[in-house]
Amino acid sequence: MINHRSFSLIKIGLALTLSLVLAQASTLTAESAPAPLAKVIQQTLATAAQQYQWMLDHQSFEDKFPRTFENNQFVTVAPKDWTSGFFPGSLWYLYEATGEVKWRDVAARFTAQLEQIQSYQGSHDVGFILMSSYGQGYRLTKNPAYLPVILNGAVALSSRYNAKIASLKSWDRPATAFTFPVIIDNLMNLELLLWAARHGGDPAAQTIALAHADTTLKNHFRPDGSSVHVVDYDPVTGQIIRRITHQGLSHDSSWARGQAWALYGYTMLYRETREARYLTQAEKIAAFIMNHPRLPADKIPYWDFDAPRAPEPIRDASAGAIMSSAFFELAGLTANKQAAGAYAALAETQLRSLASPAYLAAVGTNGGFLLQHGTGNYPRKSEIDTPLNYADYYFLEALLRAQRR
Repeated sequence: MINHRSFSLIKIGLALTLSLVLAQASTLTAESAPAPLAKVIQQTLATAAQQYQWMLDHQSFEDKFPRTFENNQFVTVAPKDWTSGFFPGSLWYLYEATGEVKWRDVAARFTAQLEQIQSYQGSHDVGFILMSSYGQGYRLTKNPAYLPVILNGAVALSSRYNAKIASLKSWDRPATAFTFPVIIDNLMNLELLLWAARHGGDPAAQTIALAHADTTLKNHFRPDGSSVHVVDYDPVTGQIIRRITHQGLSHDSSWARGQAWALYGYTMLYRETREARYLTQAEKIAAFIMNHPRLPADKIPYWDFDAPRAPEPIRDASAGAIMSSAFFELAGLTANKQAAGAYAALAETQLRSLASPAYLAAVGTNGGFLLQHGTGNYPRKSEIDTPLNYADYYFLEALLRAQRR
């Protein structure tokens, strides 16, 4: 028989047990709660500065630019490579993030190595190269010496325009491969033309940019908002010869980075022009990405949305970084508050994933690059599951855009 004293002790014991359980539950909840985004951004930018300092301490990169790190070796490129501007661009972003003069100085040094690109007519990627380097440098320093380089680059890029097709030519490839190819990536180079037209350049640059954007909108997209990679044209008649995907799984698949370029491109076009058709297109592409059943839980896409299910496809952190940056910007441009919230939420999930140990390299590893698990050109077995300088650039951009929100 339980007496009064025993019953009281049992009650006290139960109370203590309950208190302990509640305390443990509270501790677990606190531990599982995500860190505030502002703290994640601050810590990640600090890590980025340490990592890039480590890279610069271990490699001089004289007259070259680091593109990736494979087999424990840096892969560097010359100024004419389409990725050459992203490394100085990342340095400019570190200057913006930290305010430290050392980043401004080293960014300026690498940017100066790209001066020759202002007259280069041999690539549609003059926009990528100059806007990520000279463009960021001018934005942050207003160095007057940078302005003519950017304006001259717009003239060089405009030389690739074909009025019959109403597009800029992308690759210069043998006629046996392509006739007049236009790739979805080329949307990104239009920012150079629009910027130049606003800053004293030839007004025709804007006409060219909008014509290219409209031709791409008309011919590159499927009804669901996804994009093919390449449209090849007849330069004489302007007619389409074929639509193909060069870096994706198949001609009918949705190459992840292609969708990222498309999202970013039309978001940028709306920001620059406020033309409603570009916002409509950006939101259609956004819906395709957000609602795709193959988008992983961490929201970092597989290299192609249609990649075979088994074995599990590899990711493309570069596509995730580009998307995150674009979604943050799109959230600030759309008038649809519900959509804006969804875009910002997805962008934040992508940013948190990329800032986690699953993708963000520890200082002193990964060749000094920030992100792991990028995919360059999977079908051609090039840069598979590696760091990529453009992944870092758009990751830093996404961090800074999130910080400014």
